[in-house]
Amino acid sequence: MTFSKNTRKLFRKIFCSNTSEGATTAPSAGMASREEAEVQVSEMELLSSMFPRREEFLVTDPLALAELQLAAASEAAEMPSSKVQFTLNVKPEVPGASMAEFSMVCALPFKYPTVPPEITVRSPLLSRSQQIQLNSDLKTYLMQNCSGEPCMLSAREWVKDHASAYVDRELSSSSVTTSNASQSEDVIFTRLWIYSHHIYNKQKRKNIIEWAKELSLSGFSMPGKPGVVCVEGLQSNCDEFWSRVRRLTWKRILIRHREDVSLEGGGHAEIQKQRKFSTLEEKCFDAHGPRGNHMDLGQLYQFLEQKGCADIFQMYFGVEGH
Repeated sequence: MTFSKNTRKLFRKIFCSNTSEGATTAPSAGMASREEAEVQVSEMELLSSMFPRREEFLVTDPLALAELQLAAASEAAEMPSSKVQFTLNVKPEVPGASMAEFSMVCALPFKYPTVPPEITVRSPLLSRSQQIQLNSDLKTYLMQNCSGEPCMLSAREWVKDHASAYVDRELSSSSVTTSNASQSEDVIFTRLWIYSHHIYNKQKRKNIIEWAKELSLSGFSMPGKPGVVCVEGLQSNCDEFWSRVRRLTWKRILIRHREDVSLEGGGHAEIQKQRKFSTLEEKCFDAHGPRGNHMDLGQLYQFLEQKGCADIFQMYFGVEGH
């Protein structure tokens, strides 16, 4: 579904009501960030009002949304430390599938809508090749039709209108060959930096180690308060790890930063070359505090520096390490 020009103008008016018409001077970097925050908050409010049930629309990191709202409301407020992440569930009509559901896992980059949203569509009805094709086509649609404008509703309508066509789609042999060749040429190596309010539970700590080993992921896990987990390896394995971890009960957990590197050929040697860690192990840095659950962040910074990841410290804690 493509919205009419009048509808798109109305959305722009709603989302950019604080932008004066006819302005010819470029805004400062600070104002641009605040205006983008205002646009994002307006769109999140619109989605919340249109899809009030959790089964339709779910913010997966409420604290990130609160930070965004604060940034939009006050010039003095700092910009958010993490992207707003949420899920939109769509139920298109799929012949022969009475409960067809497609989940749109979404994140709004800090510069959205200047840059497109990050959307991954998933469904148990889709094979891996069908899911790759659907997401590729959605990305193309967004790049061609939604540049510079709020587009989550357009994206949702596109998925609702087109998703069923990808179920049980018979790909031609040439398409399959092209898809397989593309996948072999463009293996994605991923590194996830996960933040948790705390990691105390022994079973969770055991799961993190065992799942990483099962999925051939390296990195480290720092228990305590806060909890820090880094995993690296094939993109599909990292995504599977995150899918398992986030299903556990947490006070707060989110991906603070994500690194994706395309590897031509994607052989074992290339993958190993990208790793900063040899295995995944639990790291404790001079635990202290009343319950012995606070780590020495100075030692954490030194560890990250040794691994060539010192810049991550500021992303986690908002200050430069030393």
